[in-house]
Amino acid sequence: MKKFLPIVLLTIISVFLIFYRFADIPKNLAFDEVEFTKLALSLNNKPYIPYSQLATGHSTLYFYILLASLKTFGINTFALRFPAAIFGILSVLLFYLIMKKVFKQSNNETMKQWLPFILSLILLSSRWFLNFSRFSFEATFLLFLELVSIYFLIKFNENQKAKIPFLRQSPGAPMGVWRSKKTVSCFYLIISGLFAGFTFLSYTPGRIFFLLPMGFLFLTMKQWNNETIKRILLFLIPFVITVTPLTSYLLTNKDIRIDQQFFLKNNEMTVNEKISGLWHNISSTALMFNIKGDVNGRHNYPNKPALNPILGILFIFGLIISIKNFNNLYNKLFLLYFLISIFPALMTYPWENPNMLRIYTVLPSVVYFVGNAIIILLTIVHKLVKNRGISKYLILITFYLILIFSCFYELRTYFKYQSIVFKQSFEIKLPLEKAIKFKFKP
Repeated sequence: MKKFLPIVLLTIISVFLIFYRFADIPKNLAFDEVEFTKLALSLNNKPYIPYSQLATGHSTLYFYILLASLKTFGINTFALRFPAAIFGILSVLLFYLIMKKVFKQSNNETMKQWLPFILSLILLSSRWFLNFSRFSFEATFLLFLELVSIYFLIKFNENQKAKIPFLRQSPGAPMGVWRSKKTVSCFYLIISGLFAGFTFLSYTPGRIFFLLPMGFLFLTMKQWNNETIKRILLFLIPFVITVTPLTSYLLTNKDIRIDQQFFLKNNEMTVNEKISGLWHNISSTALMFNIKGDVNGRHNYPNKPALNPILGILFIFGLIISIKNFNNLYNKLFLLYFLISIFPALMTYPWENPNMLRIYTVLPSVVYFVGNAIIILLTIVHKLVKNRGISKYLILITFYLILIFSCFYELRTYFKYQSIVFKQSFEIKLPLEKAIKFKFKP
């Protein structure tokens, strides 16, 4: 029960928060959602198509899932948004499992048990996370795929470090036939490579995600030998097989979206304009977390920082700690994840930044940094008060209450204030089945 209770609780809370007033917030449709529906329906009864030029150009993996939902539930708003909600729920559970492994080395038993749960609640209740779980964009799908790849990557690393060989009899196998730790490790790497390939086939920012697991493999490499080459191949082979249909298409056809958005390729811009634009992207993205957020009402309550003051302070503190303690393997992993996640936004036109959609997958890193800050702060406070007769459990409870207050503050902002903005940001008031028959100007 202790093992499964947090997962059960997180599932119940996730389902409640993501599906609460699901049909009303947002009530109307965005232009992009209508175009996504048209794209998904265009795939029906056709051979596999890796890329579609509809809706400004998209790889199609997510849209086959949308098509399945639309065929199951009918052409309506619920069917359109249902996959994003499900992947949002699954992302919370995967994030919990990852945090449980990452922070299991904590010396504080209470911290080890409850910190992953608290961090998962912080992720779930974030306006940033919750918002994109409630309409049909690809963000939660990409996040889910990335978290699966990271989870099995960590499982692989954990299995390599195990002091006792992992030996288990295969079901139905005769006596003496065993599946070794090495075989299980191979399986973990193959799954990680497979899902890294799926990220390449999903939302465009996921094209560079494979650099994270590849970087992690190099970071854990002790020396270059046959075993190291084998590990890299076990990851790369399923990855390459998975991405081959899309890469084959892109070798002979342009990716419309990247051509439109990659401003450094624009020959009409001067070098100074490009440098100025890049600096604007870096500064606006950096300020987005604590000072001035995304202005797009579909992405954010316009101009409001992505993080509330409590989380914003903890994020900065945790980021500094992670950089300072760079030798820690998981600090390296999440710092690299952070950089890879913000990179796509830096390459787009400056007037479209800050953009909370394009860097959506930075959220796990942000919450991980918050977790690092919590551990250090509690350690410091405990040392300061241990000789004054104050219970460490009282400190923990107080700190957790502050974090829970932060969660409620985020939920209040989203459901009370940001939901009002949606009335203007989601401009199409027709039912989906009628909206797809009209031609709208974006």
